Amino acid sequence: MDNDLRFVEDGEELLDYLFARGRYSEASAAPRPGLILLDLNMPKVDGREALREIRSHESLRCVPVVVLTTSGASEDVAWAYDSGANSYMRKPSTFSGLSETVKAIGRYWLEHAELPIVGGDGSAGTESDKSSAR
Repeated sequence: MDNDLRFVEDGEELLDYLFARGRYSEASAAPRPGLILLDLNMPKVDGREALREIRSHESLRCVPVVVLTTSGASEDVAWAYDSGANSYMRKPSTFSGLSETVKAIGRYWLEHAELPIVGGDGSAGTESDKSSAR
């Protein structure tokens, strides 16, 4: 994938990144993501709380959130979709499996899916804005 990947250590750092707080307060330190891969079992702030925060902010509502976690519990799957996740996938048990899964997720969401271009104020752009932004 030709996309810039960003990693965070825990849910607290994820929220700092998404809301430009702390070490991410400079705009260049935290560009708006085109896709969020979210683990439900993150330390400090778990993925459930992070998803609630993400979906409660207008400027992030259009960003696809894929829950990629070890849990296959039906209540976790139902909760994630009810809370605004766009997809739910179980993490493969091997690194090569995880790598292939992440590539497939990226291809679908960043190459094939039609997503709105969202401005800094959270509003969706027009089709002409979209073609010039890709």
